[in-house]
Amino acid sequence: MALFTDDSPASQGARRGRPSIGWTALLIALVAGVILGIMPAPYVIEQPGPVYNTLGSATDADDVETALITIPDETTYPTGGRLDLLTVSLLGNRENRPSWLSVARAWLDPSEAVLPIDQVFPANVSTEQRDARASADMINSQQDAIAAALTHLGYDYPTTVSVVSLPDGSPAKGVIEPEDQISAVNGTSVANVAELRAALQTNGAETAARLDIVRGGAAQTVEVTPIDNDGTIVAGVNVTVAYDFPFDVQIQLDKVGGPSAGMMFALGIIDKLTPGELQGGENVAGTGTIDQSGAIGPIGGIQQKLFGAVENDATWFLAPADNCDEVTGNIPDGLTVFSVATLDEALTVLDAIKTGADTSALPSCPAG
Repeated sequence: MALFTDDSPASQGARRGRPSIGWTALLIALVAGVILGIMPAPYVIEQPGPVYNTLGSATDADDVETALITIPDETTYPTGGRLDLLTVSLLGNRENRPSWLSVARAWLDPSEAVLPIDQVFPANVSTEQRDARASADMINSQQDAIAAALTHLGYDYPTTVSVVSLPDGSPAKGVIEPEDQISAVNGTSVANVAELRAALQTNGAETAARLDIVRGGAAQTVEVTPIDNDGTIVAGVNVTVAYDFPFDVQIQLDKVGGPSAGMMFALGIIDKLTPGELQGGENVAGTGTIDQSGAIGPIGGIQQKLFGAVENDATWFLAPADNCDEVTGNIPDGLTVFSVATLDEALTVLDAIKTGADTSALPSCPAG
């Protein structure tokens, strides 16, 4: 009797072939996955970084828990709640680039951002140079925050505009030297960078400006002809402002760089120097640069900071007005974002939160 099955030699061969094709496809996929997992991509990834309460403490360089803000010689007051500053962690640099697999994952994560490596690490700037600049920006932002807070509280203190360096091609080469102090332009006193820029703008380009300087303790007047740099009149000097504060304010925060914590430092200082709690004990996060006058400036990584705030249970967020376009459409659930352009506006928001007032009329970044 003849028995018929589907197990003919031809069909058996075909069945043996299909597993072979399947294993080949699997092997190719595995190899591709390994390659994507180790092959470096020309990108870096921004992620939400550590969050620090300016009213609290953090570990210092010696792993000792230390208050972020200390004012040893003045009366300070108890604080409550949180005034959180946010940071952004950067995955990758020119020496250690992230894998394509990491980049692909970041593209799908709304809390992360993928940036071309040249945008973050220009070819002519090393990682060490970038880190050094970020550290210097942090130090300057702390000084500006102290200045803004004490100015708001009515303290007087002298300031000095000092020359740090002269870039290549500077019109001040041979006239101005590093460590010179600039006290006036054309007879108008300058006590900060904003006043120096305004005086130079008034003078205009191609016209010699008289600069009163102090060099080695001796006063003198020199002439520099400013130039037009894309619409901004500059004298070709990089300057910094030194403040002589009436008392010591210490800010301790290691391993964090950049200028974006300025506003939150200023709010923390004011909270410690005034009775009561600025925000009524609520958990408020925020970011933004600040200058001596209290003007709040834009920062980078705002989307990552929004997610960092929510991850640390903040319900209120203070964002620079100039960052609102990046905020809209990217606000995590449960977070209300206010738009602030000055320190006074930030304090107005905190007072409304403290008193339970209606905040709907306050400037805000729309959810989208």
